[in-house]
Amino acid sequence: MDKIIADRCSKIDASGIRKVFALAAKMKNPVNFSIGQPDFDVPNELKQAAIDGILAGQNKYSQTAGDEELIAKLAAKIKAETKWHQSAVLVTSGVSGGILLSMLALINPGDEVIIPDPYFVIYKHIINMLGGKCVYVDTYPDFGLHPEKIEQAITNKTKMLIVNSPCNPTGMVYSNDEIKAVADIAAKNDIIVLSDEIYESFTYDGPCPSITRFYDKTILLGGFSKAYAMTGWRLGYAAVSETLAPVLEQMTKIQQYTYVCAPMPFQKAAAAALNFDVTEYVNQYRAKRDLLYDGLKDKFEIVKPNGAFYAFVKAPNASAAEFVKKAIENNVLIIPGNVFSEKDTHFRISYATSNEQIEKGVKILKSLVNID
Repeated sequence: MDKIIADRCSKIDASGIRKVFALAAKMKNPVNFSIGQPDFDVPNELKQAAIDGILAGQNKYSQTAGDEELIAKLAAKIKAETKWHQSAVLVTSGVSGGILLSMLALINPGDEVIIPDPYFVIYKHIINMLGGKCVYVDTYPDFGLHPEKIEQAITNKTKMLIVNSPCNPTGMVYSNDEIKAVADIAAKNDIIVLSDEIYESFTYDGPCPSITRFYDKTILLGGFSKAYAMTGWRLGYAAVSETLAPVLEQMTKIQQYTYVCAPMPFQKAAAAALNFDVTEYVNQYRAKRDLLYDGLKDKFEIVKPNGAFYAFVKAPNASAAEFVKKAIENNVLIIPGNVFSEKDTHFRISYATSNEQIEKGVKILKSLVNID
């Protein structure tokens, strides 16, 4: 069988998150801190927009780049939030689809991509599959962006730098000064930045600066899965300034032969979502963040997350994987940090669940700290 399977498959592993997610289906009422999926449903107003699209016959292919109404709304949003004079937009099948298209369009074998560690799982595996080289920048213990370390990591093979703010898995929102410093470094070295901003709506202690305000050689990735609970609808977008328009043209060309287009009825719902206020949900998640942090801070080493809906917590013993095993044995599902990192010192909690489950899970995790 090994002779049948393509060599590139050996460069990627099955998702550790999905493994735990599958385990949850077999357990009886676990406290599920594993999956990064909102615990609220798609708002009824946006469901109705999708239904209306279906009933109106919007069930065929859109143009490869996406529905004209949605593209126009996204272009207006991007113009208002960036310093780009013009932008080009591609509607993608989720931000994950946008990441894949970006890397297919840019990464050659041997190209280096700088990734702050910890990182979202997909980055590493796509780069490896394409024959690129991941260059990790250690951000422990504070999980800041560390511009000075990024600059030290640059070589003549550096092709791309990934910035993910708010960050999965740490929940960090990088400061304006950090983002500006990294933009200056990227400009000085003529490096493309991939800015993954899927969690932009979920910030709790102030705004989330985007590197697009400072640097036009940026591929901006955003989406609808998290803020509007549309995870199963697979809707995202990629946007570039006129400087990188040729890159988006290549991404669009690749989409023609892969995803074809994003699901058309849901694009209609996405257009409606851009006018939908999610403040109520953000406030609820701020309270969840506080409940989790306040519950764990006396027993665990934890950096207070200020965005997304994750906390990256230091395990109380040498091996986070061993602590995760112990937690799962006690009916709490968490993800080992080595899924997101080159280290095995932390574990990720997704607090996208009910307050009652957060309180229950915190109690169990605290009870495990002093057990050998």
